[in-house]
Amino acid sequence: MRRTRVFGDFWLIAVVLTLLLIGVGMVFSASYYTALTSSLYGNDPYYFLVRAAAWAVFGLVAMVVLSRFNFEKWAWCAPLFMLFAVALLGLLFTPLGEMRNYAVRSMKLGPVSVMPGEIAKLAAIWFVAWYYTKYEKKTKTFLVGYVPPLALMGVCFLLIYKQPNLSTALILCGIMLAMMFIAGTRIVYNGAVVVLLGAAVFFLIVSNPESEHAHRLIGYLDPWSDAQGEFYQTVQALLALGAGGVFGTGLGGSVSKALYLPESQTDYIFAIIGEEFGFVGCIVLLLLYLVLIWRCTLISLHATSRHRMLVGCGITIMVALQVILNVGVVTNLVPPTGVTLPFISYGGNAMLLFMGSMGIMLNISRDTARADLAALRASGEDNVIDFAEERKMRKKKKRANRKAADTAAEGAEA
Repeated sequence: MRRTRVFGDFWLIAVVLTLLLIGVGMVFSASYYTALTSSLYGNDPYYFLVRAAAWAVFGLVAMVVLSRFNFEKWAWCAPLFMLFAVALLGLLFTPLGEMRNYAVRSMKLGPVSVMPGEIAKLAAIWFVAWYYTKYEKKTKTFLVGYVPPLALMGVCFLLIYKQPNLSTALILCGIMLAMMFIAGTRIVYNGAVVVLLGAAVFFLIVSNPESEHAHRLIGYLDPWSDAQGEFYQTVQALLALGAGGVFGTGLGGSVSKALYLPESQTDYIFAIIGEEFGFVGCIVLLLLYLVLIWRCTLISLHATSRHRMLVGCGITIMVALQVILNVGVVTNLVPPTGVTLPFISYGGNAMLLFMGSMGIMLNISRDTARADLAALRASGEDNVIDFAEERKMRKKKKRANRKAADTAAEGAEA
């Protein structure tokens, strides 16, 4: 009998779990000294480890739940979810907004902080997929196929940029534009928007030389001009990567995390990985991300519907953009931005976003596997069975055998 699996893409699950374990371990390694020496964290060296492990568990739950959630059936909720995300972005400019590091990017809801920018990414992916599935025949038109998503993108960009959070705003725009291109909108429209968006960002930076974004651009061009001041973090990240050499100093052997590199457990955790595991460790981690993006791409290409394909492509683009930007920032290949490294950096909102997104990818792959199974059976291969069905058949057989044994025992007693 030929057996097949319908629980999801095995390689995707394996890579995600591997990245998750690396993330929890590296958060502990990167944050140990900071948590131990800071009264803000109760001088508890396990402060970040406990919370990172808890968020990892919550993320696994989110992945399992969304892997079984029929998001295509509930696609009509996508506009409502998008409105909810935009409303949350607007609420940041009320007293609910929480100021951190000179920016208002989160709001405090009880014991947790919610980052609307992270929610907006997933909402935008779901909305664009729904929109271009609903208006598939008008995709190439300007008024219907381009203006509404473009207007939504503009609103989200302004709300996120005003936090200020230019990196998240650009990532969201990048996701939406790429999805619009994949959906089949005209290339000339996309090219014009990319040029205009680039010009607008350049004007925003140049028109205000004293802004944070202008200073970050200067730091990117010459971080050593103020290595002990404004560009201290970039220089320390580069020093950490250089100190790691080829094979690194070993797990826990980083010196930079001992209060030299700020935010070493969040945005700049890749520098600590480079210091402790060297060039080889960085390459292995990047290869894991490459496998993850490859599997997500294959799942999206083999999706059973346009809606599922667009959602999968949006998630793949989001993960790829975040990895490229985070690694680029740490290595000073792009100007400094506050972008987390997927599954590795400390942060509950990002962890739930990416783990939930992987649950959606598993959902898409399971649906494709079911369709393939049905196609095999329709072609006359009646001996094909999936593992889930086989387990059910075994349980049913055991119950039948147990019932027969009980009946036989009752007959013998009579």
